[in-house]
Amino acid sequence: MKELMLGNKAFARGLYEAGCSVVSSYPGTPSTEVTEEAAKYDEIYCEWAPNEKVAMEVAFGAALAGKRSFCGMKHVGLNVAADPLYTLSYTGVNAGLVICVADDPGMHSSQNEQDSRHHAIASKVPMLEPSDSAEALLFTKEAFKLSEEYDTPVIIKMCTRVAHSQSIVEKSERVEVTKEYEKNIQKYVMMPGNAIKRHPFVEERTEKLTELAEDCIFNTVEMGSDEIGIITHSTCYQYVKEVYNDNASILKLGMVNPLPVKLIKDFASKVKRLVVVEELDPIIENHCKALGLNVNGKDLLPITGEFSQNLIAKCLTGKVPYSKSLDEELPVRPPVMCAGCPHRGLFYTLTKNKVTVLGDIGCYTLGAVAPLMAIETTLCMGASVSSIHGFNKALGKDSENKTVAVIGDSTFMHSGMTGLANIAYNQSNSTVIILDNSITGMTGHQHNPTTGYNIKGDPAGKIDLEALCHALGFERVRVVDPYNLEECDNAVKEELAVDEPSVIISRRPCALLKSVKHSGPIDIDKDKCVGCKMCMKIGCPAISIRDGKAQIDKTQCVGCNVCAQLCKVGAICQGKEEA
Repeated sequence: MKELMLGNKAFARGLYEAGCSVVSSYPGTPSTEVTEEAAKYDEIYCEWAPNEKVAMEVAFGAALAGKRSFCGMKHVGLNVAADPLYTLSYTGVNAGLVICVADDPGMHSSQNEQDSRHHAIASKVPMLEPSDSAEALLFTKEAFKLSEEYDTPVIIKMCTRVAHSQSIVEKSERVEVTKEYEKNIQKYVMMPGNAIKRHPFVEERTEKLTELAEDCIFNTVEMGSDEIGIITHSTCYQYVKEVYNDNASILKLGMVNPLPVKLIKDFASKVKRLVVVEELDPIIENHCKALGLNVNGKDLLPITGEFSQNLIAKCLTGKVPYSKSLDEELPVRPPVMCAGCPHRGLFYTLTKNKVTVLGDIGCYTLGAVAPLMAIETTLCMGASVSSIHGFNKALGKDSENKTVAVIGDSTFMHSGMTGLANIAYNQSNSTVIILDNSITGMTGHQHNPTTGYNIKGDPAGKIDLEALCHALGFERVRVVDPYNLEECDNAVKEELAVDEPSVIISRRPCALLKSVKHSGPIDIDKDKCVGCKMCMKIGCPAISIRDGKAQIDKTQCVGCNVCAQLCKVGAICQGKEEA
């Protein structure tokens, strides 16, 4: 049966049809929907893990036990999971183990633009790369076979366009696969004496996989004109097809590690000009050059950003296909925290008190933009908590009473706990603020260990943040409501003033949660409003100035009343409770 599917949904369908039994992932755009869709199949056990390292280790345990398993993450998540990945390459698997990593060229929702093919090369693990939804399903099923045949984890690299575009897929039935677990200390216990014996196995496996790459379903040749031959991959293949139609010969590489040798040389011998079209780093291009081939690539195409049909046409042909633009320029719509976002009041308090704020990964990173401009650093998951310790150790009293770290509840569970333990252990006078909005907000409201619910929304184990912080060695742990500006102001001033580490938990559920009941929208008394624009300082998208007076967009306002607390003349009326 055929169906139009998102790439991520097709990937999940591939997991189902391949007989995958255990899925453990951490949400990260653009990979999140793979696990969310897999969770809809009762035959697959699915979970959100605290972080990607844990997810990969769970998947390893399930594969070791004899059940096909999967873990999914975005590209920066593979950095977190690199520790188990590189040794998994040595141990190999029992039942198949497939890893999804979704890259984000163009950085639509990421802090960097790294190319995950480097991890596949460095860990010496095979990597497949589908170019549409149909291949996402097919490659997933084939990856499990590859994993078991070659005794290796297999990485499938998605990207934003493949993950979130739709194409037709052909569905089939599920095939159950189970392997018997056998104790094998030499294979699975990676102490030096055993590991040194496994390394030659990895090298031999790479040679066998290279031979496979010469003639396999993942790598295909489409001969057209011999004037130009293009070697490409992923969505770049789709763009090249649209630009050239049949006026070019194409070698599409679906297995991007290891890369073939004979296949590429043979293809190059049949064309007059050879060009590599690949997003981000010149990995295929450098491979071709190492083979002694004369090839164009990054001398014509950019090494940064996401490609498109027009970009490829302009760079390779000098012509841009006909396109039509709007007569009027659309107004700029900068990213901003949602109306009623619980983080807004806390960030306003920090800005008002001129506090240096070390930030973390989450939607609250928007606290860095105008008018709040509160956050001054964002590095990686958990870095705010570790960074404030180093910052305060470096500057001592000069920074301790005016610097805080902020981190979300999900990010804290991901990798903030170890940083907090470091503060308690090595004793810097640091104040950490946990922004507890009761959900993983940035990636679309996934549950985490602090919410008390699992991936299906059923009751689950719940971590008590206050008890956890106390257990990590903090005597001062307090909870504030970020909608209460006076409470936030008092807490920030008091905790920065004390001479010991402290934690503030800013607790208020995300305003977009369906379970949250809001007050009615607030009103503006036009006669009282003096146009001072104090209410604009919190950057709420529901507030604007028209004809010199504040105005509330009642379709956006949730009645949080944070702006009312800023109004010196009482022009903002309290919202009425919704029925």
